Amino acid sequence: MSVSSPPVSRGDSPPLLRLKRGEERRLAAGHLWVFSNEIDTARTPLGGFAAGDHVELRSARDAFLGHAYVNPHALICARILSRRPERPIDAALIEERLAAALDLRERLGHAAYGRWVFGESDLLPGLVLDRYGEVVIGQSATAGMERLLTPVAEAVQRLVQPATLLWKNDGAARELEGLPRESHAAFGAVPERLSVREGALHFEVPLAAAQKTGWFYDQAANRVRLAPYVRAGARVLDVCSYAGAWALAALRQGAGSALCVDAAQAALECAGANAARNGLTLETLRADAFEALQSLGARGERFDLVILDPPAFIKRKKDAPQGQAAYRKLNQLALSVLAQGGLLVSCSCSYHLSAEELLAAIQGAARHAGRFVQVLETLGQSPDHPLHPAIPETRYLKGFFCRVSGGVG
Repeated sequence: MSVSSPPVSRGDSPPLLRLKRGEERRLAAGHLWVFSNEIDTARTPLGGFAAGDHVELRSARDAFLGHAYVNPHALICARILSRRPERPIDAALIEERLAAALDLRERLGHAAYGRWVFGESDLLPGLVLDRYGEVVIGQSATAGMERLLTPVAEAVQRLVQPATLLWKNDGAARELEGLPRESHAAFGAVPERLSVREGALHFEVPLAAAQKTGWFYDQAANRVRLAPYVRAGARVLDVCSYAGAWALAALRQGAGSALCVDAAQAALECAGANAARNGLTLETLRADAFEALQSLGARGERFDLVILDPPAFIKRKKDAPQGQAAYRKLNQLALSVLAQGGLLVSCSCSYHLSAEELLAAIQGAARHAGRFVQVLETLGQSPDHPLHPAIPETRYLKGFFCRVSGGVG
């Protein structure tokens, strides 16, 4: 019976994790992930590590590649946090990264309400932090980041002194890392509601019914960009509306009426309360997005602005064909209720659907419906969700503002 060798360690240095020959090219280009099939397990067996251990990553030729944390049970078995030999993973590095991320958000004007940390794009893989005034909501998606929650919490306290830091670790990605879904406060009292400000609008979201960390800050910049396209008195349809952010932005920008469609009653009640909070009114319809659009089209309803901001239809790469068909169908149904010269806002947060594929779905829907589409703007995630140029996985949100004519009268 063979016995796995223990990780190679040198004094106080972290143990070594070695790659197979030639597997460092993607990392040398800037990516931070190491896959289990890239490891030279003969020299550094993964079984010798515990989930969350810190390692020194080296190439087959012994070139230093970075300080990383490891999870021997995950497909992505290591993630790099530092590429400088003299900067190991410790509390000082975590605070340095958080301070740099905070500086960017302060320059963007999103320090108090927005995404503070966006994982790999802020060189903190596995970590998300969103700010809601005096409340910070965090999510840890990896075993390595789970080991670092204490220094993260201490740095958060020192840097912004919030009233509360809540770990809302209920995402499905944690299961891939062997982590439980759970929520707990690192410090402070857990609020019943989260407060959000976007421009002149003030929103609140009950924490118990909140999706993700509570708010979709990634669309905030796109809602601002919507303003020039909203005609005075326009009739708006916000599909998959959640708490009403798109609809209320359009109403504030001059629209005459808005209908929010969502499958969750709690989300619609939240949208209605947010409308009242801002001195606005909207209608709500609890229904599946596809069924609602089909019903509205059958009744001859027409809208000047239709917003499609659905949840991800493609969770895994193998689901891409079915997901592409769903995006095409949703857009086709939306075109059936869009008035002549109306604006379609069509979005996707599926990483496995490219912007080009979303555009093809829109064009395919338009041809089937006999409509003519003109793309006015290409959308992406707000700048507090920056892209890492070497990590395409950090670019997940895409969308288009489209003027639509022809066909439906």
